[in-house]
Amino acid sequence: MLVEVASFPPAPTGPGSAHVSQALPETPRRAGFARLAFERAGGRTVVSTALSHSPLRLLTPRNHGHAAWAYTSSFGGGLVDGDSLHLDLDVAPGATAWLSSQGANRVYRSPSGCTSDVSARVGDDALLAWVPDPTACFTGARYSQTLAFQLAPSASLIVADIVTSGRSASGERWAFSHYASTLRVHVGERALVDERWLLDPTHGPLRERLGRFEAMATLLLVGPALATAREALLARVTALPVTPRADLVPSASPLGTHGLLLRAAAVSVESLVRTTRDWLSFLPALLGDDPWARRV
Repeated sequence: MLVEVASFPPAPTGPGSAHVSQALPETPRRAGFARLAFERAGGRTVVSTALSHSPLRLLTPRNHGHAAWAYTSSFGGGLVDGDSLHLDLDVAPGATAWLSSQGANRVYRSPSGCTSDVSARVGDDALLAWVPDPTACFTGARYSQTLAFQLAPSASLIVADIVTSGRSASGERWAFSHYASTLRVHVGERALVDERWLLDPTHGPLRERLGRFEAMATLLLVGPALATAREALLARVTALPVTPRADLVPSASPLGTHGLLLRAAAVSVESLVRTTRDWLSFLPALLGDDPWARRV
């Protein structure tokens, strides 16, 4: 935690004088904690636990499918300096869960930093789709997130994560102070993914390094329920022609026989969101309803 200390000229010493030191107060932290649990009840999945503490809140709307849906949100429309959010999640064996966000994850100027952590456990034959809206870090923002997923051997997982350049329309392109994203996925006792993205201007100006691109995406598909989708996506992405200065630059990396990791950089946030949803066009059939239909 960063504490700013104000320095003052030395106070005069001698009879009748006193040396007084002062420090700026530490930025107050807003620790938001939420607990979510999904269970199978007959032919449907239900939310069995949904607890949250401000500034984090949870929404659990009904839908017409067999999966249960939940959305995260934060009071105030985004993260401010000192916010520290943690979501603890359980998907019981046989359950199917969709987890997203109510809107973009906005991170405001935060000299002391903001953090967001997700810790999830997914049981046998269960499916979790973690597909939040993009993260937008504004000028001076410092943000770190950790996504940690523990999967049973027959569990399946979808993770979609998009980071944008910020308020590009206001001239704020890649103007944040720090962005770090850690992704960890374990299947049983084996680590399938353990990586960390770091975007920090101390390593070189971000705007120059990222050039014309406005957003970057990570899409991860793991588990037996997604085997057909992985095969189709891998063939589709690898068949795309390589063209100079393309608006979208994708890549696909198989993770053995268990997973597929897709990356993409795009010159438009909107086009990257559309591409990601297109890649996930198989998802409504797995959920029994379309989570994007009400947001178009």
